[in-house]
Amino acid sequence: MPVTALDPRTALIVIDLQKGIVALPMAHPIKGVVQHVITLVDAFREQGLPVVLVNVTGGPTVRTEQPRPNRAFPAGWADLIPELNQQPQDRAVTKVTPGAFTKTDLEAYLQALGITQIVIAGVATSNGVEVTARQAYELGFNIAFPIDAMTDVDADAHSYSVTRVFPKIGETGTADEIISILKRST
Repeated sequence: MPVTALDPRTALIVIDLQKGIVALPMAHPIKGVVQHVITLVDAFREQGLPVVLVNVTGGPTVRTEQPRPNRAFPAGWADLIPELNQQPQDRAVTKVTPGAFTKTDLEAYLQALGITQIVIAGVATSNGVEVTARQAYELGFNIAFPIDAMTDVDADAHSYSVTRVFPKIGETGTADEIISILKRST
């Protein structure tokens, strides 16, 4: 279902737009994804709504069929990309799991602000974005997904999340559609 409305207390959550991740080959050109995210960030800041910038510095150390190397990341790998132009009022959240709510203060922060809806963008669609969205859904947040402001290293995984998962837990649209609704709502 396309994005129909945004709650008056909506926050933007940007997942893992950091130097080490955006340097990876992606299913969609990262430059376009970043540009859509920046337009969202600017629009939320203009409306005085919260912007949460999330980065990841590690991962769970559990057994999986596709083991992840347990290695230290190079210097600067977790730094947010400069295009986000992080501002003092932006909330920075560092996670060590795919989801931004696990082992962070994100839920408490959003609740303290009376946030009832989130817009989630970033990378990777099928991992950090989807896991955070599933957690937000379980916590009772309304969710909007700007599908042109996210991508994945795996095109099939991106497509599955966008077409099969996201419509079950929120509403999907483009960054421009969400910004249009945002501007009409204020």
